[in-house]
Amino acid sequence: MKIVTRSIVLTVGAAMLAACAASVADTPPTPPPVVIEEQADSGLSRLTLSPRAAERLGIETVEVVEELVDGASRLLIPYAAIVYDADGATWAYTNPEALVFVRAPITVERIDGDLAVLANGPPAGMLVVTVGVPELYGAEHGVGGGH
Repeated sequence: MKIVTRSIVLTVGAAMLAACAASVADTPPTPPPVVIEEQADSGLSRLTLSPRAAERLGIETVEVVEELVDGASRLLIPYAAIVYDADGATWAYTNPEALVFVRAPITVERIDGDLAVLANGPPAGMLVVTVGVPELYGAEHGVGGGH
């Protein structure tokens, strides 16, 4: 009788393990937090965040505005949208489509309080990132395990 009992226990245990293995195998893989693709035309990277990563970073954006400043048409963005690279060049992360971010070169004419007046930059109406900029830059350059 003991042999039969052990046989039943082993059979039930094996069935339970098989069910656990099947449920793990059926679980879809978790997407990476960021996918980085180099753009052939510019050499810059295109960062695509998972919805969860964008939520965790609290990404916020605003539109680039074009206005007359001192009689000349200029682009305006929040100062918070600017990132400086190691060489001192100025950039802003654009948001051309949902969850996609591309670093774009900008030419800062001057800083006026919380606003940056640009001589060159993304076109008016383009979204630029104002919250999450350092995290995007770090992910693009492999800082903090984002690359």
